[in-house]
Amino acid sequence: MAANGKIPIEGSSDPSFRGDPTRWNPEELLLASLSACQKLWYLGLCAEAGIVVVAYEDNAQGTMVEESDGAGQFTSVVLGPKVILASGSEIAKAQTLHKMAHEKCFIARSINFPVGHAPEISISPDT
Repeated sequence: MAANGKIPIEGSSDPSFRGDPTRWNPEELLLASLSACQKLWYLGLCAEAGIVVVAYEDNAQGTMVEESDGAGQFTSVVLGPKVILASGSEIAKAQTLHKMAHEKCFIARSINFPVGHAPEISISPDT
């Protein structure tokens, strides 16, 4: 996969379809797109609200079904970001911003399966 001016992505099919496990497959790329879109919206909303995000890590999990003819689809995805905020940040506001980010995410708004969120938000002891 290539786009003008960007580093090519050496993709492959999933290993269960004889793909190369060291390369991204389309299903992983879809989860990564959902995760990245949510993260970027969230970080932008936090910056506007004056909330300092010290760390953000996501563990997106997708559920898929495969039909007898080999076709398949995602039935759901749950994003599981672990967010650490700077001291003095409001956890309740940070939670609300996750919902707002989901409502704005172009990728989540474009798919036909539910995307849930299970964020864990804490305050950094180091700030």
